[in-house]
Amino acid sequence: ADMGAKLLCLFLASVLLAYYVYTPIPEDFEEPWKLMLVAAGFRAIGHLAEVADQLGLMHYMEVLMLITAAEYIAPMSDENVTVMDTEFSNVAVRLYLPKKASDGLRRAVVYFHGGGWCVGQAGMKSYDHLARSTSNRLNAVVVSVNYRLAPKYHFPVQFEDVYSVTKFFLQSSILSQYGVDPERVCVAGDSAGGNLATAVAQQLLEDAEVETKLKAQALIYPALQTLDLNLPSYQENKNKPILPKSLMVKFWSEYFTSDSSLREAMASNRHVPVESSHLFQFVNWSNLLPEELKKDHVYSQPTYGSSELAQKYPGFLDRRAAPLLASDAQLRRLPLTYILTCEHDILRDDGVMYARRLQAAGVPVAHDHVKDAFHGAMMFVSGPTELAVGHRMLNRYIEWLNENL
Repeated sequence: ADMGAKLLCLFLASVLLAYYVYTPIPEDFEEPWKLMLVAAGFRAIGHLAEVADQLGLMHYMEVLMLITAAEYIAPMSDENVTVMDTEFSNVAVRLYLPKKASDGLRRAVVYFHGGGWCVGQAGMKSYDHLARSTSNRLNAVVVSVNYRLAPKYHFPVQFEDVYSVTKFFLQSSILSQYGVDPERVCVAGDSAGGNLATAVAQQLLEDAEVETKLKAQALIYPALQTLDLNLPSYQENKNKPILPKSLMVKFWSEYFTSDSSLREAMASNRHVPVESSHLFQFVNWSNLLPEELKKDHVYSQPTYGSSELAQKYPGFLDRRAAPLLASDAQLRRLPLTYILTCEHDILRDDGVMYARRLQAAGVPVAHDHVKDAFHGAMMFVSGPTELAVGHRMLNRYIEWLNENL
């Protein structure tokens, strides 16, 4: 009977594990089992973080930071690129300088990593790989920025860090020091880093002290608005791999405050006060999404929240945090833009709406919509979690830069 009990336990454990690992994967995805394992790993870490947070052992984001720490690699130069950690304007950056001779001045990319303003860093394997490939394939200088993170630092610190690095780098003396062509500089970033890149490109237009204009901005599945966290993409993908809605709401709210009342209001999409109702025109998906993404969703009027939250944490209504709030007149002056979105991503509609608004404002936009990808896929390009779709996306991004920067 003892043997039987052990077998039963083993059987139940395997069923539980299988249930945990098995995620219904859309049929157009390649490598479904690999994707399931990746998704299960992230889900497990999320559950661990919940438990640690509720027991008061560690802040939720500190648990997620353990991934960042585990993925860290020291700056290492190779035969193509010199890599070093330094500071620009008192902010830590990882610098990638090509060794190949250059006919003339080089191109440059200032890159902001993703991680919900709370986790991630330039030294993670995936970001190092991305910056190295970019530098190597474009013979470009890459500045990858280690901005300060929540929960220790809240908005606008993250934005101010990346902005001051960009502004420092765009000085003609610094550009010439690194042999960079002032007419060929781009800002780029993924996810929260895409949010920061978007905000930086907008803010530079308002800054009389900056003479060098950006040539381009490249935004990889960016988060662009805080007003409506119930867009069709939020509804359809709320439990998809890597970035479920519950985590995105945590990231968004933590960017502004550790006060849980904002998170709760955002989770029920009741955080915007009625006096800010005029801002909804900028994120009204019923006007800004193409028919194939509207599907059978019906737009409903926003439910307003307390004025008190917005007075305490005005950041979530700030254009530097929610760049989709920029007016059409502001958008008109933006540089050449690349936007990559994924079908199975809660942030999909943010990127699509921005692409539509920029096109309407006359800005040249290349919008790559990847049907068989989920949020964060571009980071899975090395090691055991390598995904073919990640390579495909990385190649599209670098090819676009190569042709347009």
